[in-house]
Amino acid sequence: MDRGNEQLALVREKIRAAKPAPVMSTAETLPIARVAVDVGLAHLDRPFDYLVPAAMDAEAQPGVRVRVRFAGQLVDGFLLDRIDASQHAGVLARLQRVVSPEPVLAPEVLTLAREVAARWSGTLADVLRLAIPPRHARTEQAQPPPPVAAPAFDAAWASAWADYEPGAAFVQALAERRTPRAVWAAMPGTDWAAPIAAAVATCAAAERGALVVVPDARDLRPLGAALDAVLGRGGHLALSADLGPAERYKRWLAVRRGQVRVVIGTRAAMFAPVADLGLVVCWDDGDDLHAEPRAPYPHVREVLCMRAHTGGAAALFGGYAVTAEAAALVQNGWARMLIPHRDALRAHTPAVRVAGSDAELARDAAARAARLPSEAWQVARAGLAEGPVLVQVPRRGYLPVVACVRCRTPARCTTCRGPLGLGSSESGARCGWCGRGAEGWTCPECAATTFRASVIGSTRTAEELGRAFPGVPVRIVEADGPGEVSTGPALVVATPGAEPTVPGGYAAALLLDGGLMLGRADLRAGEETLRRWLNAAALVRPGAPVVLMAEATNRPVQALVRWDPFGFATHELGDREAAGFPPAVRLVTLTGPSDAVAELLALTTMPANTEVLGPVALNGAAAPAFRAVLRVPRTHGAALSAALHAAAGVRSARKSGAAVRIQVDPVEIG
Repeated sequence: MDRGNEQLALVREKIRAAKPAPVMSTAETLPIARVAVDVGLAHLDRPFDYLVPAAMDAEAQPGVRVRVRFAGQLVDGFLLDRIDASQHAGVLARLQRVVSPEPVLAPEVLTLAREVAARWSGTLADVLRLAIPPRHARTEQAQPPPPVAAPAFDAAWASAWADYEPGAAFVQALAERRTPRAVWAAMPGTDWAAPIAAAVATCAAAERGALVVVPDARDLRPLGAALDAVLGRGGHLALSADLGPAERYKRWLAVRRGQVRVVIGTRAAMFAPVADLGLVVCWDDGDDLHAEPRAPYPHVREVLCMRAHTGGAAALFGGYAVTAEAAALVQNGWARMLIPHRDALRAHTPAVRVAGSDAELARDAAARAARLPSEAWQVARAGLAEGPVLVQVPRRGYLPVVACVRCRTPARCTTCRGPLGLGSSESGARCGWCGRGAEGWTCPECAATTFRASVIGSTRTAEELGRAFPGVPVRIVEADGPGEVSTGPALVVATPGAEPTVPGGYAAALLLDGGLMLGRADLRAGEETLRRWLNAAALVRPGAPVVLMAEATNRPVQALVRWDPFGFATHELGDREAAGFPPAVRLVTLTGPSDAVAELLALTTMPANTEVLGPVALNGAAAPAFRAVLRVPRTHGAALSAALHAAAGVRSARKSGAAVRIQVDPVEIG
């Protein structure tokens, strides 16, 4: 055994002698770069030091893309900075390649990415993946266009804010390069894009950059037209996911190089590297499209708040509705309210009334139970004589949900327990989850074999309206439909958020199934329902009728009738403070398999006042899943996020198989 060990030691010595000498001394002569490696593992969420070969010294500057060897593989990364000495005691590897000398990672974006990762308990690599688009080499090498000159200030821009208090002071502060911050309740029946364009142009005339984020690509068209009117064509760039990789990277590079200082876009544009950023704007911040569905799940409104706070920029959060989060910004003094003057609001507001009033019930006792009472039919008939009529329906499809005709028990698939629905008047019931047919279905409660409509979709609604108004065009518009329709008489049936605009506005609007929208099992059901109603009613001509089918005593209904989004948001904020929900507290949800959630909870060193709710099983999930809810005061939110990130790092280092989704202040809290 001793002789065998001696031979093994000799072999090892020969192998060691055949290897190249360690580069320990090279670290003293070659510069060192700190690199953010594109590895989204929590326990590796830190920069790593690499030696910069002499041939790469000129190009290996902060912000460039590099390729490095990490854990035996070549991976991408970003060079963060150059340092004089490394704290790593071992041998440093060398950069393999500088992918491009273009410094795509701006210092302010790196600072923002670190803050976002810390706020949402994520990794820097995940945030940088959201912030910087993939490289397109040919686009990067093309000759850049000349920079866009700043426009001359036009005093007429302030007139776009004349109907708001204190709108003129807000524009004046932008012209003086100050940093006003406001929450804006836009008036119905007006062009929401014109005031934003005026504020952006004022900021650009002061030689500062501006960034506007909207929920949907359809919103970019009116905003782009308004900016062209004040800045001229080419005065701004639009960034959206549907541009294609080459065109998107081309525009993003123009922003990064400082050639264009006015940027508009959808969710991904919140990280746009605008030079000398002086104004951030978020339109309709309550729209769930502003919530990033990829880790670490940041929200546009919160990211823009960070950019305004750390970068010394003005901020404007606007919409026809006001969220509780925006109301909290006003309450804590971070922002001011921009509200319409009473006379101007009265002149632009439609005439909203609730179907089923006492007077109508006296004339028609069946109006309370009718989906479309006689008052709604009369309004639609009168409106069609003057132009198109909007009909808002909560759900698309035909009959997306059905129930037992006798006992009204929701009909479920016998295989996966998913909801049953009908796709048309001629098709049979099918499962909404697995797609299996429901032939031979029997109610488990009363043994009935037929269905009744539980939820009526847009297709069935259009079918009913077509029979009631023969000869009148009926158009069904969903999320991918046209952004604008003509002014001729027509019934436009649309789901919330898909309502197209009409030049001059709709002649009337019917808002159906309000009780269904308000009855959703979600913390934000009332706020979201009011937002959808306000957005639809804002498309109607001033003074034209809007009929709402809902219970008149509900707070969102009363807020719509009075057109009081700020009052509702203030009440909603007070209710959440009393109940302990965001934005009054920091709330985190952990979703995953039961054992994975339990392991993460056990590894997390939580602040002393953390409240743990659950874990509980999630009903209706495609795979078995559990969710735990953690709640702490906002002052301890950063500590909780850091503790969860550290615990996720431990699970990552252990190579725990099942992932746990960590969401901080999620939009949907069922």
